[in-house]
Amino acid sequence: MPVSLAIFYVSRLVSSQKEGDFVNTNYDDIKRVFSIWICMNMDENCMSYIHLSKDDLIGCHQWSGKLDMLNIVMIGLSNDLPAHDDTYELHRLLGALLSMDLSIDEKLSIIENEYEIELEDSIREDVSVMCNLSQGIKDRTRAEIIVNMFHKGFTLEQIAEATDEEVNDVKTIIENNSAVSV
Repeated sequence: MPVSLAIFYVSRLVSSQKEGDFVNTNYDDIKRVFSIWICMNMDENCMSYIHLSKDDLIGCHQWSGKLDMLNIVMIGLSNDLPAHDDTYELHRLLGALLSMDLSIDEKLSIIENEYEIELEDSIREDVSVMCNLSQGIKDRTRAEIIVNMFHKGFTLEQIAEATDEEVNDVKTIIENNSAVSV
């Protein structure tokens, strides 16, 4: 994930305030903007705070204006769920919630037991919806791979072998996701 994209995004948030939140040259009326980026599949769990700073090179004049206008937080989540400790507490919670490998019950257990978040029915439903959405994305991606392999000339048996599916299941997936009959 290039930081340039995040900088571009917060810059647009600032400039979009012109003639709305501030008019003419009333630049002190610009509101602070925050942008939080959660980046999956990183090599390591990490977090960075990116903001403006002032380095005095000659003298130390106090310029007017706000340096705290642009605020970017980059959160990198690795594929491995970190142990529950103070350093990676946020990473573990986000990693658990966004994991495509953990079941709904495993996610709810982490939320309730490790973070002592009371699990009301609305939270249970929201986590369930999130899990179903990620499973749907996983299923759709798998179906696209199978259909693409079929269109590239792989046999049903080769596709089944490569995707750990049964031949009949591969055939059904292709028929349901392609205009081609098998």
